Amino acid sequence: MIGGVETGGTKFVLAVGTSPENIHARHVIPTRSPQETLAEAVQWFTGQGGIKALGIASFGPADLNRTSLTWGHITNTPKAGWSGCDIAGYFARHLAVPCGFDTDVNGAALAEYHLGAGKNCASLAYITVGTGIGGGLVLNGQAVHGAAHPEMGHIVPRRAADDTAFQGICPHHGDCLEGLASGPAIIARWGASLSDLPLGHEAHNRVAAYLAQLCHSLYAISAVEMIILGGGVSKAPGLLARVREQAALLNRGYLPGTARHHIAAPGLGEDSGITGAMMLAANQV
Repeated sequence: MIGGVETGGTKFVLAVGTSPENIHARHVIPTRSPQETLAEAVQWFTGQGGIKALGIASFGPADLNRTSLTWGHITNTPKAGWSGCDIAGYFARHLAVPCGFDTDVNGAALAEYHLGAGKNCASLAYITVGTGIGGGLVLNGQAVHGAAHPEMGHIVPRRAADDTAFQGICPHHGDCLEGLASGPAIIARWGASLSDLPLGHEAHNRVAAYLAQLCHSLYAISAVEMIILGGGVSKAPGLLARVREQAALLNRGYLPGTARHHIAAPGLGEDSGITGAMMLAANQV
């Protein structure tokens, strides 16, 4: 048996199974303080009869450098109490198993690439649009890492001439993509979630236009074939179609390989992240 943990700002998803495709049991716990949350997670895994390895797909920012003294730690997250938390080390010590560790979006991207909507693609990006905006990129079967990990939600999009009054809510950048198009940004600006706003409301086109800029940038920079849009905001009616339309307008028929560019919903639905965590565990066995 192997185990997986998908950590999030509001909940942890836990699972055990014989492979990423064969999950035998799962459990959801609320995200509280690190001490409470991690202890409850360990207790659940212990009650499952033991595992050979654990995969952790974590919210970030996180240290993914295996040679670093703080590998497996959460770094400067805005999630209160979690900065500096040694998630991988905690599980490794208390469960006595090897741990795979990556960002939640990299985990979801790997799952969608190997088992979901990107099974027939050479490259895939997974974008989550919810409490924050994050992205993972898989090229030739491997999640892209560099000096750290991609922070796609913090690109600075071009503002429309008639859309400059809202300052954005990102505490670091103000009107970066996350500051303009995340769930909290939408509520801060228009007073409701995107799904609760009427389809004719300006918010739908505004948010789609900003997300389309990220998609176009990904196409132009990485030539990625498949872009998956996940997260709660992406479920708003008609948003996926609007993003596709806006991305095509930005391209203006220029980029080569346009016929191979696709924007889709997650093929694994809500299971992209936990399946990716299980894949990280399988790689440790």
